[in-house]
Amino acid sequence: MAVNSKKIAVYVLAVFVLYVIITDPAKAADYVQIGFEGISDAARSVGDFMSWLADGGN
Repeated sequence: MAVNSKKIAVYVLAVFVLYVIITDPAKAADYVQIGFEGISDAARSVGDFMSWLADGGN
């Protein structure tokens, strides 16, 4: 039953994404940009933390 629920959830998410892209492409592009900025900020933070650790935590 869990597998079927997962498939349904993925299907619903895909339909929603397609709906947003078709009805308002500019807003969809903004969402993608926000997502990539979040990923970039997270990667930069991890890099800063690793540099801090490599420097001995000073």
